[in-house]
Amino acid sequence: MQAFAGAVGDGDIAVVVRPDSPVDNLSIGEIRKLLLGERQFWNSNLRVTLLIRAPSSRERDVVLKTIYQMSEAQFRQYWISKVFRAEASSGPKIVYSNEMAAELVAAIPGSVAFVDSTQVPRGLKTLKIDGKLPGDKGYPLH
Repeated sequence: MQAFAGAVGDGDIAVVVRPDSPVDNLSIGEIRKLLLGERQFWNSNLRVTLLIRAPSSRERDVVLKTIYQMSEAQFRQYWISKVFRAEASSGPKIVYSNEMAAELVAAIPGSVAFVDSTQVPRGLKTLKIDGKLPGDKGYPLH
């Protein structure tokens, strides 16, 4: 069992990265560009690896509704088309639990995941969105 950082922002979805990630704060527009595959690198030598929860998870539903503004079918078609047109080498990697997401973020430089804010393990960095952390008034992912 991992130690979790606490129950800050109960019900919010946290954007987590490795502590050595070169970013601390993103706008909702920048997060959308990451998730749409329009921004594929954090910097010149660090590729973004998207980790998205499997269908029917609350985290995925919030990300699809709030950031992608797509249905599940639209999301799948978007990534199939993007890979087919060679605009991306692959779609987001699917993770099946918050624990799996956290383990992969810790292991893969440049990875980013969306996890329940009550389940962010110690050792990962939670990104601010438009200057707000989970639990802050006006935080967009809940």
